[in-house]
Amino acid sequence: MQAATIITRLSFMLISSLCLALLLAMPARSESPSTAWLTDTNHPPLKSRVVITGAANPTSKTVDGFLEIQLEGDWKTYWRTPGEGGVAPSLNWQVSTNIKNIEWHWPAPERFDLLGIDTLGYKHNVVIPLTFTLEDFNQTTLFKGTFTLSSCTTICVLTDYPAELTFNPNELEIDPEALHRHAQGMSQVPQTSPLISHLSTTWDKEAQQLEVVAQNVMGWTSPDVLIDGESQAVVDVFFSVPYVVVSGNTLRATFDANSWISKPELGNTALNVTFIDENFLAEQSSTATHGVVKTATRLTFFSAIFFALLGGLILNIMPCVLPVLGIKLSGVVTAQGLEKTQIRRQFIASALGILFSFWVIAAFLSVLKLTGHAFGWGVQFQSPLFLGLMVTITALFAANMLGLFEIHLPSNVSTWMASKGDNSYVGHFTQGMFATLLATPCSAPFLGTAVAFALTTNTFMLFVIFTALAIGMSLPWLLVATFPSVAQRLPQPGHWMKVVKVVLGFMMLATTVWLLTLLTNHVSTGWVILLALVSGIVLLRRTSSVYGRKVVAIMIAVGIIFTAIALVAASLTASRWATPLPADIAWERLSEPRISKEVAQGRTVFVDVTADWCISCQANKIGVLLQEPVYSTLGSDSVIAMQGNWTVASSSVTQYLQKHGRFGVPFNIVYGPGAPQGIPLPVILSSDAVLRAIDVAKGKTHE
Repeated sequence: MQAATIITRLSFMLISSLCLALLLAMPARSESPSTAWLTDTNHPPLKSRVVITGAANPTSKTVDGFLEIQLEGDWKTYWRTPGEGGVAPSLNWQVSTNIKNIEWHWPAPERFDLLGIDTLGYKHNVVIPLTFTLEDFNQTTLFKGTFTLSSCTTICVLTDYPAELTFNPNELEIDPEALHRHAQGMSQVPQTSPLISHLSTTWDKEAQQLEVVAQNVMGWTSPDVLIDGESQAVVDVFFSVPYVVVSGNTLRATFDANSWISKPELGNTALNVTFIDENFLAEQSSTATHGVVKTATRLTFFSAIFFALLGGLILNIMPCVLPVLGIKLSGVVTAQGLEKTQIRRQFIASALGILFSFWVIAAFLSVLKLTGHAFGWGVQFQSPLFLGLMVTITALFAANMLGLFEIHLPSNVSTWMASKGDNSYVGHFTQGMFATLLATPCSAPFLGTAVAFALTTNTFMLFVIFTALAIGMSLPWLLVATFPSVAQRLPQPGHWMKVVKVVLGFMMLATTVWLLTLLTNHVSTGWVILLALVSGIVLLRRTSSVYGRKVVAIMIAVGIIFTAIALVAASLTASRWATPLPADIAWERLSEPRISKEVAQGRTVFVDVTADWCISCQANKIGVLLQEPVYSTLGSDSVIAMQGNWTVASSSVTQYLQKHGRFGVPFNIVYGPGAPQGIPLPVILSSDAVLRAIDVAKGKTHE
């Protein structure tokens, strides 16, 4: 037994010795070198370390590693361009041996705001990948240097962290954990992306603003844009938080630029443009060109509401007020002699009709937006079905005002409505809806800004802005509802009311004819003429039945006489007209590639995006574009006049509008050597504004 025990012990000792010998004979595994956590007793919230992953490339003589920084609580450190405050991390490694260069790969930073100072950096834990380029891949390498790291909360601390490690590139082995951490860091580093196209940067020296325009094939969600660069012209410049407008796949970001040293000059300067979006990072290079940047309207929620109220109110006095004026005046006329309570309820009903109509438009645009279809202010006029409906409704309104027919309800229905106090609330509600639908072909000042804000935000905000537009437009109705004595001060009912209704009826009839002409863009002109003739015959027959053949004969005779007088007067006085209208401008079809080509050749391009149903567009055309000196300027050899027609749905025109942050017409913009990104013009044009923009686009100074 004792002998067996001795033998067992000897066997165990022998096996152990053999195992130890085998272990000693195996080649030693060289662990990836790294520094210990670098700390400073005077600033314990921050610690850092340098780690070599083991990944090396003998061909390029490079070794991968990373700097890891851990921060406690609300402490943060900074990106390569820290913003208005803070200091970027730096490294002095000149005492190292066998190292030619160390390249930093910067993960996308966060924005931080403290007391109005905008900074860019990192919180909690960040891995900054490093690439070590060696002089000789076969020599032992000594990395020795000092990291200078700035960290801040409400105070800032600048701390030095000496670091040192030695490694032999040929003996490195992959450290899986270090390699994983390095890969995580690299995944957060923006790279050049093929998804980004049409990138341009424009520097406006006068405004001290930079504008970035870029398209993303996959679209944008909630992007942020960062600007920096290596040249000294950019290093000392601070860029504000950008005002970003997204229209479809196009992003437009506007920055204010300033410097502590002197006025920035970024023209012809190479820039890094970093895009940070949900699940998307990219960094592209771009050279800033001189141009004019339209000062972006940086709307807040309350300013958007104010613009919507003002735009809705101004909509009442735009050129498109003509077809709506009859409805408004009719409402005031019919309210004369009623009790104050009835007047108040009628006009509140009209205001509610306006509100409901704006909500319908908002819902319609929301659906188009969610389904990816073209959307914008007044797009319903691109639909032949909508136009046909409007023709029918305006014709019925006109016939009713002219007394050609009345709607007689069954006696029991009339009795029920009368028992409720008034039988016209539904009618006034309908009038309010109708007034809104007919007013939408116009773009009023402030209206376009409010609509653009609404259509680039979420659905809830869209409805809020359109509600404010409705309140603004319905203010005249609400004013009468608040002060019903306004309607009561009209003269007593009499023959004058019949005359007013007839005048309003002919105004509405003119609106019907105008809407009928718009149908020629969708159906054959012959069919429209046939429809007009049939409608005219029905109108005359009904007039004959109600007022007699004598009235019809008088109407026809008066119409012929007035037409003849107008033609004769026009032919005799045409030479003495103050501003006779010439032939239309020789417009060329809108083409973005052509714009870039013409501008590159030193020519100026004037773009007019219009629609036949847009009354503001026609007012601009007659009042400015076809008048001297604008007409001659647009017809000169140095200016190319391009036109985008939005009368019917056009995806290319819609994309062009949305690229410029617009969702309606009219839209006019001028391009040229002095403004390659274009100078947008006001909704309501003036000769001075057009000529000034053309001069600036040509590169001329304009006092």
